[in-house]
Amino acid sequence: MTISQRRMAILGALLALGACSSSPSGPTGSTQAPCPRIAILADGADMTVFRTAGQRDLTAMVLDARITGFDATCDYTGRDRTALSVRITPRFEAERGPAAESRAAELPWFVALSDVGDTTLLDRQAFTTRLTFPTNVPRLVGPGATARVNVPLAEGVRAVDYAIRISFQLTPEQLAHNRARGPR
Repeated sequence: MTISQRRMAILGALLALGACSSSPSGPTGSTQAPCPRIAILADGADMTVFRTAGQRDLTAMVLDARITGFDATCDYTGRDRTALSVRITPRFEAERGPAAESRAAELPWFVALSDVGDTTLLDRQAFTTRLTFPTNVPRLVGPGATARVNVPLAEGVRAVDYAIRISFQLTPEQLAHNRARGPR
């Protein structure tokens, strides 16, 4: 992980802590569930679609989208509190490019849960958010579907020991474009 990626992950985690909320679920209704670390992957936060693979200029741009943030809520599941139910709703901003031939656009994205050591992928869920640009509206802002991730809580393991990441599902060319351009 590069320094820029670490900074984005730390910033995402701090934002996630501020965005997390929970509903009381303890026997007395007073215990709040903690949230795991949630971050937007720096390399996967943007997605630019071009008409042709070789041409990378504004005239060939079909769509430019970014994940601008997310809302998350965390609640214990069951009476024994051995798991958390995490609901994450990403927020998107998308701009229709000059090469777009359709008013509809699809944003493929995913959430991924990794283990305590951040070495094993425990869960990965893929989604597609479909946008339809009204006439004469080149830019849209809106939420995606709500992803539901179950996080196991073993003895001595805290919710913040796990990591959840949000990213666009990029092609190798789109990922290379993001890395060459750098974070926005």
